[in-house]
Amino acid sequence: MTTLADRSIAVLRATHDDLAALVPGLTDEQLTGPSGASEWTVAQVLSHLGSGAEIGLATLQTALAAGPAAGPDFNQSVWDRWNAMSPREQATNYLDHDARLVAAFEGLTSEQRSTGQVDLGFLPEPLSLASFAGMRLNEAAQHRWDVRVAFDPAAAIRADAAAVLAEHLAGGLSFLAGFIGKADALAAPVVVDFEGSGYGLVVTDKAAVVAEPADPTATFTGPLEAAIRLVGGRLRPANTPESVKVTGAVTLDDLRRVFPGY
Repeated sequence: MTTLADRSIAVLRATHDDLAALVPGLTDEQLTGPSGASEWTVAQVLSHLGSGAEIGLATLQTALAAGPAAGPDFNQSVWDRWNAMSPREQATNYLDHDARLVAAFEGLTSEQRSTGQVDLGFLPEPLSLASFAGMRLNEAAQHRWDVRVAFDPAAAIRADAAAVLAEHLAGGLSFLAGFIGKADALAAPVVVDFEGSGYGLVVTDKAAVVAEPADPTATFTGPLEAAIRLVGGRLRPANTPESVKVTGAVTLDDLRRVFPGY
């Protein structure tokens, strides 16, 4: 029986392999063109993923050695170095550093996966290893979409990634939707059922993804990946499947205002 950590790591590998098949063939013009992240080029998205992989690997290695979290100077030095790279260097180095991080996750023992704790330094308590992998998966899946949509307006988050991320966002990473959501964008509380998925969204004084939402006042109809993109601020009108509809107490545009993106 696979655990949430196991499933997260497997989908991280699939997400890496997907981009590894695409990125080497991108031209310099494509790398410097717009991505799905409104303020970043494709290369800048890859740079963000690459620098995050470098920091993530250092954080994981520190956690395995039971040491303290790295200080802010380390993170800033990594970002400065990546920002100074050329677009082609950012793309090439992303592939290298992300591969190292994924391999490190894959190399963890069953005990490390089930009992490991990771101190990020900015949360009130350490994350479980599964939640730490989930945070990386959330970043990797949403930014994979940013790269893919630059060349395919119908791009989607992988279905396996969406399923695992829903489990994380309704569990150990429940704080994420509250961090990125703008609950005050709605005039009244709402409970949205992600129809057929077993998950939904509650917006009161904060936003939260939940399992089996009780007494929904609205229904989101469409693939779960679209709901996960909604929470990530990536369900824009031009990139919304025709099957997606919201009925009930709110509209899809209302929910887009709650999750403007990052």
